[in-house]
Amino acid sequence: MKLAVLGAGAVGRSVVELAEEYGHTVTALADSSTAVVDEDGIDVDAVLARKSDDETVGTLAPDAVFDGEYDVLVEATPTTLGDAQPGFNHAQTALESDRHVVLANKGPVAERYEELRALEAESEGRVLFEATVGGAIPVLSTIADVGSKNVTAVRGVLNGTANFVLSRMAAEGLSYEHVLAEAQDLGVAEADPSFDVDGTDAALKCIILANVLFDGGYTVDDAEVAGIRDLPGSALELASEDGWTIRLVGEVARNGVQVGPRLVPENGTLAVSGTRNIVQFETKHAGRLNISGRGAGGHETASAVLSDVTTLAREE
Repeated sequence: MKLAVLGAGAVGRSVVELAEEYGHTVTALADSSTAVVDEDGIDVDAVLARKSDDETVGTLAPDAVFDGEYDVLVEATPTTLGDAQPGFNHAQTALESDRHVVLANKGPVAERYEELRALEAESEGRVLFEATVGGAIPVLSTIADVGSKNVTAVRGVLNGTANFVLSRMAAEGLSYEHVLAEAQDLGVAEADPSFDVDGTDAALKCIILANVLFDGGYTVDDAEVAGIRDLPGSALELASEDGWTIRLVGEVARNGVQVGPRLVPENGTLAVSGTRNIVQFETKHAGRLNISGRGAGGHETASAVLSDVTTLAREE
């Protein structure tokens, strides 16, 4: 498949780096200000070197990617709330040209799900978005395999930054501020960590799960969200005395979407450590299913993007 990649952050660059290994060709790449397009395939090494050197990928305007030869638009620009722009317009442009769309950007699926599905219904292209929930973990494909009507609820630890902070606080008895600074030094947390520690990122993922499971109707405004910013270290110490710990857990069921700090058994399934994620599915016929793995990272998330692209290629 020929890929046009929008977004040259960690995920977009990783998709470009790994595409050939998965049997695909990148014919266009755009960052926020420039683009490079070549219908025979861009020179990946040269383009990424240029991005590292002068922070641009090419000499064309970003919208030039839509004029080139591509089968799949990979939308990997930063997630935005509310109108989900410019990601939604990017997806719309590709679908109206009967091209496929693979999303790493959570915004269009979390905030404008019904509109996105309506565009897909009128297009010969499809929309896939495995990378929007759980990074490398096959969360959405598991739901597809089990059948959304057979999944009654989902819960999980869905943000690596928050989980790193909580697991380090619990293991070392350190304060929130100390561990957050450590996470920022390690590149696990952004300079502005609000999206992660306030629970917004986990809420977006839960809203996407709710839309998939219950045929839409949810946006982030429908979620009850609490973060970990004000959680004292003493709470983790007290929990540990009774064999418990605290994790930021997202819960999805027909009666609502909730994200917040929850007590979980210290040696239980949800007590994953570091940046790992875990998702539990409650099913009608198979009981509880657990899947765990790396929930973030450029290569990890790119593997989910390219898995979707390979799925589309098989269906051609």
